[in-house]
Amino acid sequence: MPTTATASRGSSQRRRKTTSSRRDDEAPVIPILARKVREVEAKAQRGKLGPTNRVKFQVIAFLVREERARVKADTEITDAARAELLKRLDGVATILAKTAARDTSLIQLLEVDQATSPVARRMRRDWLLESGAELPPDELIITDTAPQVAPVVPAALAEKQVIPPSIEARQMANPFLAPDLTPRTSGDAPRRRLDGWELMGPLYKAFETGAGGSAASMDLPPVPEFDRVSPRGLEVMPHQSRFLEAVRLGHREFLLADEPGLGKTAESVLAASVADAYPLLVVVPNVVKMNWAREVQRWTPQRRATVISGGGADIDAFADVFIVNYEILDRHLSWLSSIGLKGIVVDEAHFIKNLTSQRSQNVLALASRVRQQTRDPLLLALTGTPLINDVEDFDAIWRFLGWTNGEKPGPELMEKLDATGLTPADKAFYPEAREAVISMGIVRRKKKDVAADLPDKLVADLPVELDDEFGRSIRQAERELGARLAAKYRRILEARGDRGLAPGEIDDDIVRLVAHGELEESKAAGSGSENVFTMVRRIGQAKAHLAADYAVQLQRSVGKVVFFAKHIDVMDAAEAHFKASGLKAVSVRGEQTATARQAAIDAFNSDPDVGIAVCSLTAAGVGLNMQAASNVVLAELSWTAAEQTQAIDRVHRIGQEEPVTAWRIIAAHTIDTKIAELIDSKEGLAARALDGQAMEPGSSDSVQLSALMHLLRQALGAA
Repeated sequence: MPTTATASRGSSQRRRKTTSSRRDDEAPVIPILARKVREVEAKAQRGKLGPTNRVKFQVIAFLVREERARVKADTEITDAARAELLKRLDGVATILAKTAARDTSLIQLLEVDQATSPVARRMRRDWLLESGAELPPDELIITDTAPQVAPVVPAALAEKQVIPPSIEARQMANPFLAPDLTPRTSGDAPRRRLDGWELMGPLYKAFETGAGGSAASMDLPPVPEFDRVSPRGLEVMPHQSRFLEAVRLGHREFLLADEPGLGKTAESVLAASVADAYPLLVVVPNVVKMNWAREVQRWTPQRRATVISGGGADIDAFADVFIVNYEILDRHLSWLSSIGLKGIVVDEAHFIKNLTSQRSQNVLALASRVRQQTRDPLLLALTGTPLINDVEDFDAIWRFLGWTNGEKPGPELMEKLDATGLTPADKAFYPEAREAVISMGIVRRKKKDVAADLPDKLVADLPVELDDEFGRSIRQAERELGARLAAKYRRILEARGDRGLAPGEIDDDIVRLVAHGELEESKAAGSGSENVFTMVRRIGQAKAHLAADYAVQLQRSVGKVVFFAKHIDVMDAAEAHFKASGLKAVSVRGEQTATARQAAIDAFNSDPDVGIAVCSLTAAGVGLNMQAASNVVLAELSWTAAEQTQAIDRVHRIGQEEPVTAWRIIAAHTIDTKIAELIDSKEGLAARALDGQAMEPGSSDSVQLSALMHLLRQALGAA
């Protein structure tokens, strides 16, 4: 028999459960709102709210207001019950306010008229139906509003537009675009079983969990019997040939996510030839514009490429391929949208992941116009690192390809999802949904699978002691930053109360809040104050001589070395050391002209007297071929795993014959050590989402935020 105490506890639990059930009967939507708001809060605490959770935030706020008004007007409940229900709604509202404090862009979503989109209204309907509410017919059937076609050139950019004289000549020579006479299907899409479901969140979840456990690569045709595409003297590799065969068979939209170094540029150039997708626009980082022009000439010598620089005064308006960098695209939107583009290639497509950035909006607007003008245009998003911190980094790329519009899947993807016969309520939906998106055109191959003869790659850490006065001042600055964060933590804890924390226990919510506030202040302050960014820069300065000296010893024993640094002063110090050591070095930097940059790369790859290439981690970390070396020195750490991978893969790529070693110079007993650990942990997201590996889900916090949280916990005495 149970003891009196046990029976008493059981009786108390039953009373609480009965009381809770009665309250839920009086307002059954409140527990649903409480669950949903915790989901949004958890996502916000990890540093990012994507479109799906922003809509969820809107709907929660809308229903809290709606439910509060209903409870106040309900004459059938007691005053005590009303007070309890309003208290619970206030709890939900408090969490909304805390979440909005972390991301101030959410505040505008609290306006009364915000939650009116079809997606928001569907979400509200589904939650109310889940609560058992009876809705009128006009709230049960929700139709999408007709999409409004946004202008390619927004009003804010109208004055910046340029039309090069040669483009005017092209337009005068052929003032009419060739008509597209392909029959169009009716614009009225049939209603489908999943039309009423919110699907973007489940699609992201399918990739975040690595549902299905397989590599994220669509089925490609076998290698064709004959190479129909390579020019004389060149030959494509089997994995490239299979991709091109898919293009020849009619597939036109791809996220080409092969690991860096597997020849995505050549594949794209040849894909345009196979699809006859001319004129073709190629949007690239500035550092690789010249390389793209070379690759067009190399793989499709019958086609003409022109590089757009500045106002475009020197471009060949009658070229087949127009190559432009992200930074100046906004000046050329007007004429590019009017010349009848048949295809767009976006290189390093993770550059457009921020949907609020102008470059992302420019690319998406052009892609939308091309889809309107051209039947089945060739759209290629190239990136070996599509996921930086969060699976919703896919969002902009999927929009560019036309697979989704950010609120829901496009017609083709919706048809594939509908054909599964499943809904997000079924566990089996997630692997099926992941496969449906992959079949739209995700192509992901790993080096070890398609280039068996490619040598191994090793990342080796070299801890160095900063034992001079400069090093001691860095460690002191770290302690002072940790103490400042700890003081903020204690002030907040004192104001809120310990909320039942055990002795020595740390409130993770407050840790995250303090670190997030510090990070935002640091971004706003820039280099004018002591913060995590200036501290990391000082660590780089302190390591510069040690890293350069190691690179000298390495060059003398193994030959050519690529030296990567993030800051110009670190690069300057390294170059001075190489010159003093009698080594000939070249430099690849962001401020160089494309011609000077390419000349430096050519000298490094072909001149035996050039021993070291000093490269900017941000400017030279993408799109370059530097396989004349097999050793890389990373003098400074990046803030992302993707940037580090891209840098190393300038050397570890097709054509490399030697095993590649990347030497990371890490300042021992400083935050540098933690940053290296965090960078390594970020590789798990891509392993799950793209490669189907069974990896423990890690944090989606940025490395900067995680590093600040580490400093704070360290200052508070946590392990």
